[in-house]
Amino acid sequence: MIAAKKITLAITGASGVVFATNLLAELLKSNCIVNLVISKAGVITLHHELGIALAGSPQLTKQKLVSELNLTDAHNLFVYGVEDWYAPIASGSSVDEAMVICPCSMATLAKVANGIGDDLIVRAADVILKERKNLVIVPRETPFSALHLENMLKLARLGVAVVPPIPGFYSHPKSLEDVVNSVVSRIMDQLGVTNNLSKRW
Repeated sequence: MIAAKKITLAITGASGVVFATNLLAELLKSNCIVNLVISKAGVITLHHELGIALAGSPQLTKQKLVSELNLTDAHNLFVYGVEDWYAPIASGSSVDEAMVICPCSMATLAKVANGIGDDLIVRAADVILKERKNLVIVPRETPFSALHLENMLKLARLGVAVVPPIPGFYSHPKSLEDVVNSVVSRIMDQLGVTNNLSKRW
């Protein structure tokens, strides 16, 4: 039996949180074990953009997300507080196979690019980098400043996959969900998770 792929999903305060929620649902459907961390700003964005109000412990956060998003295979979802330094993803001895920061704010991008591990999200990314695992970032900002681009280039040179949420339209999407899933499909490709979310060329 093939072991389930372990993936860390970090949600920051950048706009576009729907990419993260759809990605979370698809990863669980694909039998992945997902370690989820949401920044304080990410909690605000979830409420503002999707109307999902999170409060309380990681366990309550999990219950709310499972209910609001109708998540399947919730037994494979583990939620950690952004300041939980005892979380397994904070240690190289228990590193996941891959991590994705979706959406990735420019502040988080800068911290990852410069090794400033002041919360669990950036610490987990630092662990992924030092253990030479697969890190994917989904930077959501426009336009990008020269500083933003320099930080992305710095990470790309370290082997990080930089996946801006730019949809393709050659597949003739019929709905907003189709547009979102075209991006989610690309993210899953970079994570090494097989999917059929969007039409292949």
